[in-house]
Amino acid sequence: MAPRLKVFVTSDGLTDYVVAASSKPKALAAWGVHQDLFKTGAARETDDPALVEAALARPGEVLRRPAGSRETLAKLKPAKAPRPKKGPSPAALKRVADLEARLASLQETHETACAEIAAAREELNAREALEARNYAAQRDRLEADLAKARKALR
Repeated sequence: MAPRLKVFVTSDGLTDYVVAASSKPKALAAWGVHQDLFKTGAARETDDPALVEAALARPGEVLRRPAGSRETLAKLKPAKAPRPKKGPSPAALKRVADLEARLASLQETHETACAEIAAAREELNAREALEARNYAAQRDRLEADLAKARKALR
Protein backbone atom coordinates (compact mmCIF):
# COMPACT_ATOMS: atom_id res chain seq x y z
CA MET A 1 0.00 0.00 0.00
CA ALA A 2 1.42 3.36 -1.03
CA PRO A 3 1.83 5.94 1.74
CA ARG A 4 -0.88 8.57 1.95
CA LEU A 5 0.38 11.84 0.54
CA LYS A 6 -0.22 15.13 2.29
CA VAL A 7 0.27 18.56 0.79
CA PHE A 8 2.59 20.97 2.61
CA VAL A 9 3.19 24.65 1.91
CA THR A 10 5.80 27.18 3.01
CA SER A 11 6.71 30.68 1.91
CA ASP A 12 9.78 32.89 1.92
CA GLY A 13 7.60 36.00 1.69
CA LEU A 14 7.90 36.31 -2.08
CA THR A 15 7.13 32.78 -3.22
CA ASP A 16 4.91 29.97 -1.94
CA TYR A 17 6.45 26.50 -2.18
CA VAL A 18 4.13 23.49 -2.29
CA VAL A 19 5.00 19.79 -2.18
CA ALA A 20 3.09 16.53 -1.86
CA ALA A 21 4.96 14.22 0.51
CA SER A 22 4.16 11.43 2.93
CA SER A 23 5.65 13.22 5.96
CA LYS A 24 6.91 16.54 7.23
CA PRO A 25 10.60 15.44 7.17
CA LYS A 26 10.20 14.41 3.52
CA ALA A 27 8.65 17.78 2.71
CA LEU A 28 11.57 19.57 4.40
CA ALA A 29 14.00 17.41 2.41
CA ALA A 30 12.19 18.27 -0.84
CA TRP A 31 12.46 21.96 0.00
CA GLY A 32 16.13 21.47 0.82
CA VAL A 33 16.00 22.89 4.33
CA HIS A 34 17.40 21.46 7.55
CA GLN A 35 15.53 23.71 9.98
CA ASP A 36 12.13 22.46 11.14
CA LEU A 37 9.88 25.02 9.46
CA PHE A 38 6.81 23.30 10.89
CA LYS A 39 8.01 23.87 14.44
CA THR A 40 8.56 27.59 13.79
CA GLY A 41 5.21 27.93 11.98
CA ALA A 42 6.78 28.81 8.63
CA ALA A 43 5.36 25.67 7.00
CA ARG A 44 2.03 23.89 7.32
CA GLU A 45 -0.16 21.21 5.85
CA THR A 46 -2.79 22.63 3.51
CA ASP A 47 -6.18 21.51 2.30
CA ASP A 48 -6.59 24.21 -0.38
CA PRO A 49 -8.20 22.25 -3.27
CA ALA A 50 -6.17 24.00 -6.00
CA LEU A 51 -2.88 23.38 -4.20
CA VAL A 52 -3.79 19.80 -3.32
CA GLU A 53 -4.79 18.98 -6.90
CA ALA A 54 -1.62 20.47 -8.44
CA ALA A 55 0.73 18.95 -5.86
CA LEU A 56 -0.83 15.47 -5.99
CA ALA A 57 -0.46 15.51 -9.78
CA ARG A 58 3.33 15.78 -9.25
CA PRO A 59 4.20 14.10 -5.91
CA GLY A 60 7.63 14.89 -4.51
CA GLU A 61 8.20 17.85 -6.84
CA VAL A 62 8.38 21.32 -5.35
CA LEU A 63 5.93 23.69 -7.05
CA ARG A 64 6.02 27.46 -6.67
CA ARG A 65 3.91 30.54 -7.22
CA PRO A 66 4.13 34.18 -6.13
CA ALA A 67 3.24 34.48 -2.45
CA GLY A 68 -0.41 35.09 -1.66
CA SER A 69 -1.55 34.90 -5.28
CA ARG A 70 -3.94 32.48 -6.94
CA GLU A 71 -1.72 31.97 -9.97
CA THR A 72 -1.13 28.50 -11.25
CA LEU A 73 1.75 26.63 -9.73
CA ALA A 74 4.95 26.23 -11.70
CA LYS A 75 7.56 23.56 -11.25
CA LEU A 76 10.51 24.80 -9.26
CA LYS A 77 13.76 24.69 -11.17
CA PRO A 78 16.17 22.33 -9.46
CA ALA A 79 19.06 23.93 -7.68
CA LYS A 80 22.30 23.92 -9.60
CA ALA A 81 24.49 21.04 -8.63
CA PRO A 82 27.76 22.22 -7.16
CA ARG A 83 30.62 22.12 -9.60
CA PRO A 84 33.01 19.33 -8.93
CA LYS A 85 36.14 20.50 -7.23
CA LYS A 86 39.16 20.74 -9.40
CA GLY A 87 42.35 19.08 -8.31
CA PRO A 88 44.95 21.01 -6.38
CA SER A 89 46.69 23.82 -8.20
CA PRO A 90 50.28 23.44 -9.37
CA ALA A 91 51.33 26.10 -6.87
CA ALA A 92 49.75 24.14 -4.01
CA LEU A 93 51.41 20.92 -5.17
CA LYS A 94 54.79 22.71 -5.40
CA ARG A 95 54.35 24.17 -1.91
CA VAL A 96 53.58 20.73 -0.45
CA ALA A 97 56.61 19.21 -2.23
CA ASP A 98 58.87 22.03 -0.99
CA LEU A 99 57.65 21.63 2.59
CA GLU A 100 58.13 17.86 2.43
CA ALA A 101 61.72 18.39 1.19
CA ARG A 102 62.39 20.90 3.98
CA LEU A 103 60.97 18.47 6.53
CA ALA A 104 63.19 15.64 5.24
CA SER A 105 66.25 17.93 5.38
CA LEU A 106 65.39 19.00 8.92
CA GLN A 107 65.02 15.35 9.96
CA GLU A 108 68.43 14.49 8.47
CA THR A 109 70.09 17.47 10.20
CA HIS A 110 68.51 16.48 13.51
CA GLU A 111 69.68 12.88 13.23
CA THR A 112 73.25 14.02 12.41
CA ALA A 113 73.29 16.39 15.40
CA CYS A 114 71.97 13.65 17.71
CA ALA A 115 74.67 11.26 16.47
CA GLU A 116 77.39 13.88 17.13
CA ILE A 117 76.04 14.49 20.63
CA ALA A 118 75.98 10.75 21.34
CA ALA A 119 79.61 10.43 20.18
CA ALA A 120 80.62 13.40 22.34
CA ARG A 121 78.77 11.87 25.30
CA GLU A 122 80.66 8.58 24.86
CA GLU A 123 83.97 10.47 24.72
CA LEU A 124 83.07 12.40 27.89
CA ASN A 125 82.05 9.18 29.64
CA ALA A 126 85.39 7.60 28.69
CA ARG A 127 87.28 10.70 29.95
CA GLU A 128 85.27 10.61 33.19
CA ALA A 129 86.07 6.93 33.73
CA LEU A 130 89.81 7.59 33.10
CA GLU A 131 89.73 10.54 35.49
CA ALA A 132 88.01 8.41 38.14
CA ARG A 133 90.66 5.67 37.80
CA ASN A 134 93.51 8.19 37.98
CA TYR A 135 91.94 9.88 41.00
CA ALA A 136 91.44 6.57 42.79
CA ALA A 137 95.03 5.49 42.12
CA GLN A 138 96.53 8.81 43.29
CA ARG A 139 94.22 8.91 46.32
CA ASP A 140 95.23 5.37 47.31
CA ARG A 141 98.95 6.30 47.04
CA LEU A 142 98.47 9.50 49.02
CA GLU A 143 96.42 7.75 51.69
CA ALA A 144 99.12 5.10 52.01
CA ASP A 145 101.82 7.80 52.29
CA LEU A 146 99.69 9.67 54.85
CA ALA A 147 99.19 6.48 56.86
CA LYS A 148 103.00 5.93 56.89
CA ALA A 149 103.60 9.54 57.92
CA ARG A 150 101.11 9.31 60.80
CA LYS A 151 102.59 6.01 61.91
CA ALA A 152 105.99 7.63 61.98
CA LEU A 153 104.64 10.31 64.34
CA ARG A 154 103.76 7.79 67.00
